[in-house]
Amino acid sequence: MRTPLLFVALLVPVAVADDKARPAKPRYETKKNHDPDGIGKFYLDREIAQVMGYQGASWLERPEREKEENPKKLLDALDLKAGMVVADVGAGSGFHAFRMAPLVGEKGKILAVDIQQEMLDLIAARAKKGKVANVEPVLGTDKDPKLPEGAVDLILMVDVYHEFEFPHEMTEKLVAALKPGGRMVFVEFREEDPEVPIKPVHKMSERQVIKEMGEFPPLEHTKTVKTLPWQHIVVFTKKGEKK
Repeated sequence: MRTPLLFVALLVPVAVADDKARPAKPRYETKKNHDPDGIGKFYLDREIAQVMGYQGASWLERPEREKEENPKKLLDALDLKAGMVVADVGAGSGFHAFRMAPLVGEKGKILAVDIQQEMLDLIAARAKKGKVANVEPVLGTDKDPKLPEGAVDLILMVDVYHEFEFPHEMTEKLVAALKPGGRMVFVEFREEDPEVPIKPVHKMSERQVIKEMGEFPPLEHTKTVKTLPWQHIVVFTKKGEKK
C-alpha cells in the first residue's frame, strides 16, 4: 500500500526536529583512567600530555639534544629566508629561536611565544647578553598565542603541540596568524617508532597530526620530512597566493 503524501510530509519536520535536538558531540572528552603523564583530557582520540614546566629548561639545552634531534637538519628543512617573520610557538628557553634568528636576518623577526613568563625571561636575558635584536618574546595563553593576524610566514612547533590544553582553539588562532601561503610546521617524536625513547603521550604519529589539522580547511598537508633521528617534520601550508 502506498503511504499517503500528507503522512510523509508530516514525518519530515519531525525528523529534522529530532536531528536539531540531538546534542553535538563535545570537542574534548575527560577520562578518569588515563596515562599518568597525560592530563586525562582527550582530543580526537588523543590524550593531551602534561606541560613541561620552566623548571625543566635545562633539559631543553642538554648537549645530547644535538645528537638526538639534529637541529641543523631541521633548519635545512625549514628553508628560512632573510626577512621572514617566524613564530616559534612553545619556544621554551629559545633553543630553536636563536638558531633561526641569523637566518631571517635583521629585516626578519623571530616571535618567541610561550605561556610561561619564566621561559620568556630566559629568552630576554639571552637576547640581551648576545645582543640579538630580532628575537621578540611573546606571552601567550593556553587558547591564544597572541600573534598578529595574517602576519607570519612560518609557525614552528617543536615537541609542543601535543601539550596544548586547547589544541583546537590554539590552532584556530595560529591559522589566522599565517599569511596566505605561509607554513605551519609540527616537529613531533614519532609515535610509529617504538625505538624512540620518549613517553607515549609525548609522541605523535603523522596520521594523528594530519587528522587534527583536517579540522581546518585552510590548511593543506604539503609534505612530511623524515630526516631527523627521532622526530618527523609535518608541514602544512595555508591555502591562498603569497602576497
